[in-house]
Amino acid sequence: MQNVAVSKTLAPNSDRFVQNAMVLATLNENDPNPAIIGCSQRMQAVFDLVDKVADSDSTILITGETGTGKGLVAKAIHQYSNRSNKPFISINCGAIPENLLESELFGHVRGAFTGATVSKSGKFELAHGGTIFLDEIGDMSPDLQVKVLKVLEEGEFEQVGGAKTIKVNVRVIAATHRDLPEEVKKGNFRQDLFYRLYVIPIGLPALRDRRSDIPYLISYFIKMYNNKNNKNLDGISDNALEVLMNYGWPGNVRELRNVIERLVVLSGSGQIAANDLPKELRVANGYQATQSIEVTDDGICLNSAVTEFEKDLILQSLEKTKWVKNKAAKLLQLNRTTLVEKIKRHRIQQRAS
Repeated sequence: MQNVAVSKTLAPNSDRFVQNAMVLATLNENDPNPAIIGCSQRMQAVFDLVDKVADSDSTILITGETGTGKGLVAKAIHQYSNRSNKPFISINCGAIPENLLESELFGHVRGAFTGATVSKSGKFELAHGGTIFLDEIGDMSPDLQVKVLKVLEEGEFEQVGGAKTIKVNVRVIAATHRDLPEEVKKGNFRQDLFYRLYVIPIGLPALRDRRSDIPYLISYFIKMYNNKNNKNLDGISDNALEVLMNYGWPGNVRELRNVIERLVVLSGSGQIAANDLPKELRVANGYQATQSIEVTDDGICLNSAVTEFEKDLILQSLEKTKWVKNKAAKLLQLNRTTLVEKIKRHRIQQRAS
């Protein structure tokens, strides 16, 4: 098996390759999510674990918040396994109504229920010889949990409405954003199924716990969406990068990817500036970038507008110089004492790190 870690990726504002960044290629180049990128210790540990477990047939449980890349890791494990030339079948157990999920998983025979005009193979049967990825398995009903447990233990099942036992050889990878041990305590998830899934656990870190990866992810997504949309965005400014590095990213890598796609489409060229970032990101970071001021038909208070404009510029200069007032004053072509007075007057405070 080839090593899954490739030690090259691009820095946000450089054409040079950065040697300490790791890229885990998982899909073909036309896929919207073709790689997992990380230089952090947390992600390198994940890459090492994928390398070790890919060729085994052991069941794997991937945990992590929404948007951390659980599906990508599952595809990577399959790609680097000895089942890579067989099907990889994915199903989101939380996105399908309970009354339809059983049929999706195990298939059904003709006449099994209203509307079943033809027999249909289920995901387990379609994945024979390969891998089935049960995403959000923590949302599965207790009744279906029993049937999935049977497949894991015996490698066989019956279709909905059918009497024939179907045997399959599949590698099961499951994923959830839920705390399954807690769900077991609450009686929402079967303990026997949990232990059957929990053979090899892989925990994916939230993006806020791997902030050193953010510049490389930004660079990758800029390149990807430049190519996809025929744009020519050059990179990202230091101020904008600082805002993105300090944001909490509740939606994790998926949220970052969507933000960069939006910026590439709307900007198209030049560099991403702090002013270009979505307002919610700037506000969450205590960063209010200078906005263009428009005189409406109702008029505008010039004094208030000038005050806000001045306050924004001071804050930007402080952020850019990491709150070194001498340097910030030079950027604004002010005396340090003048800048300090303005900071007091505007009640500007450094946000907590």
